[in-house]
Amino acid sequence: MNCLQPHLKLTAIAALGIFLLAGCATTPTPTVDHAAPPAPPPAPVVVAVPPAAPVPPPAPPSPVPFDIAIVNAATALFKNVPTPGPRMIVIDPLIDGVSGQQTVASRYIETRLRDVARDQFPAADVREFTSSNVAKSPIVLVGTFTAITLENKTVGKPEAFRICLALADLSTNKIISKGVARAMLDGVNTTPTPYFSDTPVWVKDESVDAYIKTCQATKVGDTIDPIYRERIDTATVISDAIVAYEARKFKQALDLYVKAVRSATGDQLRVHSGLYLANWKLGKRADAEKAFGNIVDHGLAAHKLSVKFLFQPARTDFWSDANVSGPYPIWLRSIATRMARNTDNKSCLDIVGHTSHSGSEPANDRLSLARANYVKKRMDAAAPKLAARTRASGVGYRENVVGSGADDLTDLQDRRVEFKLTPCEK
Repeated sequence: MNCLQPHLKLTAIAALGIFLLAGCATTPTPTVDHAAPPAPPPAPVVVAVPPAAPVPPPAPPSPVPFDIAIVNAATALFKNVPTPGPRMIVIDPLIDGVSGQQTVASRYIETRLRDVARDQFPAADVREFTSSNVAKSPIVLVGTFTAITLENKTVGKPEAFRICLALADLSTNKIISKGVARAMLDGVNTTPTPYFSDTPVWVKDESVDAYIKTCQATKVGDTIDPIYRERIDTATVISDAIVAYEARKFKQALDLYVKAVRSATGDQLRVHSGLYLANWKLGKRADAEKAFGNIVDHGLAAHKLSVKFLFQPARTDFWSDANVSGPYPIWLRSIATRMARNTDNKSCLDIVGHTSHSGSEPANDRLSLARANYVKKRMDAAAPKLAARTRASGVGYRENVVGSGADDLTDLQDRRVEFKLTPCEK
């Protein structure tokens, strides 16, 4: 059979089922269906790409021994001092990041910062924090030293200390360097220095908050907190006054506090408290009471005044030592008198008791309330018309400032009574 024979019928071949066309190949003629649409292109394959996992923040530094932590923070800070040539650096005294007070530990950090700068960083020319040096627009070193939990919280039982340091260049009004570290609790003395131990109130106010923000709430390149920058000249006078007070040069301290309060930015709790303390030490009782009245006015204007009443352990009686509790009647009388001046009957005074972090929570709740009631009773006696506008409550140790539970001078601010001006309930 010839495969090229055109008369051969394919149907016959198909019927026989024979395709024995040896030695030749057949190419069938394609048929075209003009009615069918062209085949659509294949659908694109979509591959789902999972979102990138967020980059976790860097782990906080692990706590190390106190002195090592200071050196670590100082090294990170001073390595960014501008060169060439030395730059003047003044240290605005470091403070506790919660209470705003200076302590034995914060003073020690300042000493070690000077040592590190002198021995390792010749470009850092550390000078005294004085108004004449500040007038030369130096770099100002600010720092906080704060008890924290390992989760970096200031509420709860302390597990470490956080050191925060910052360099604020007054010539550019910028933060130019930061240094942070964590220190172990062992061997750290957080006893307040004499002025802060003696002050009758918690001196943390807008000025102290601005200092803390300059260190803790900034990064390199940020602008210096404007309140801190505005009040730095007065801060130098306050610093000198505190040094004079702690050297028992009470007349010199009084003169410096008077100078500070007369300045445009001198309406600060540290100043009013200093005026009270210096006058009290000099035996000027009338002037001391007037100064305490200014403390009360300042606190009530801010709707919060924290007074450090020292009570007998586990009792509601004031401390028996007259050197400690002797001025308490003056304090209570001043608070009652100032509050009674508000005659619109729309403002009431919440008296809130606090305890240190020792003992059970229920026992401290009861004790803090009993102490607040004791203070209320004393104030009501001083100003009977005020009785209907004062309310007592207790929060135990839930709002501790220090939280160590040491029950000594280091956590005195935890055993306080707060006065809060609030609208009266209808």
